Amino acid sequence: MTILVTGATANIGRKVVDHVLAAGCSDVRALTTDPRRAALPPEVEVAEGYIGRPDSLGAAFEGVDRMYLAPSPGTVTEVLALARAAGVRHVVDLSGEPESWWGTVCTAVENSGLSWTHLWPADFMENSIMWAHQIRETGTVREPYPQAATAPIAMDDIAAVAATALLAEDTGNRALTLSGPEVLTRVELLDHIATALGRELTFEQASRDDTVAALAPSMGERANWYVDSVLTGYSPDPATLPLTSVTDITGRPPTTFAAWAAANTAAFTTA
Repeated sequence: MTILVTGATANIGRKVVDHVLAAGCSDVRALTTDPRRAALPPEVEVAEGYIGRPDSLGAAFEGVDRMYLAPSPGTVTEVLALARAAGVRHVVDLSGEPESWWGTVCTAVENSGLSWTHLWPADFMENSIMWAHQIRETGTVREPYPQAATAPIAMDDIAAVAATALLAEDTGNRALTLSGPEVLTRVELLDHIATALGRELTFEQASRDDTVAALAPSMGERANWYVDSVLTGYSPDPATLPLTSVTDITGRPPTTFAAWAAANTAAFTTA
């Protein structure tokens, strides 16, 4: 059984490769735009290509039974058509509910004729790195909703779930809603980062425009989209968040935000 991991040098895809290998699968193909610089494990077969350019995929799907699909809303339908024509049977996609900003991905997957497993994560712990510039420069984070709460999940835990789904005996259609293990407000997230850094940090409630301005040095033009679509548009009921999902699916304990922050202090101190 050959497993193809797309986006294999991206933040989550690279971790999917590691988790699939750690689970004992020896037939892994990794899709990357630059095989010479990919630095993938030697036992991985490396294929050159990019899902954002379907005409670059060539023989990447040949002999593939299952694939991890990184999100590429603009080309997902064409990529899935190529996969199905090549004989791929099951796709594990990183997406979101149909009404979300990644909803076009899950809809295209369901219309592809392949069997599927959707991964629908809460916000990523790694998203807090967008605060790094503010933390380094002023020690103050500015956002409009300090008490907004969610249960962020580590990208490594998403990758572990993806690997479990890729290797599962049952490949029936299912959507896996994922979150981290605890509900935290924006202020509490910053408090954990402060503890990890060993310094005082403050959270200041700010207007929409001031928040965009504060995030722009880290996020560039995406700051507008993030504030309007995520900070303003993503407000789950904390009672509905699946806090045990990572353990339920993988059997391993999930990463806490405090542990993640302690392991990633360099992301907040190095420009």
